[in-house]
Amino acid sequence: PRDLRGDFAHRVTIDVRFSDTDAMGHVNNAVYLTYCEMARIRYWSDVTGEPLAARHHGAESLILAEARITYRAQVFHTDVVTVESRATRIGRSSFVLEHRLTACEAGGHPRLVAISESVLVRYDYTVGRAAELDERFVQAMEAFEGHALR
Repeated sequence: PRDLRGDFAHRVTIDVRFSDTDAMGHVNNAVYLTYCEMARIRYWSDVTGEPLAARHHGAESLILAEARITYRAQVFHTDVVTVESRATRIGRSSFVLEHRLTACEAGGHPRLVAISESVLVRYDYTVGRAAELDERFVQAMEAFEGHALR
């Protein structure tokens, strides 16, 4: 769909930094993906209770397999961006997150600025390949979203 409708139970709020902007005076297109990255990591740790492994400590963690984004409007320094995230599908070793990004000036009305979809894969760094998602993670995401995702 052109725009993502419906409810998103997970939200991350981000203050736009001056360094997020480019020579055109708006947030650089690549930074939107960084905002989605921040939301993905928070979603995973908030929903499953597992922090994302740093520097490959531990055998398993998540890797990003795919990211798509559609831009809708510009974002500027001093805006506040809200990234809403929801899981839409779980596979054997992967899952899909949708993200809806809105922005507003302080006290203003939010405007849709982008939509994105991320595919994440559970990855075993010890053996160097995808690993099956543990059932406890599947159950945690389905409980959080309120419906089956497989």
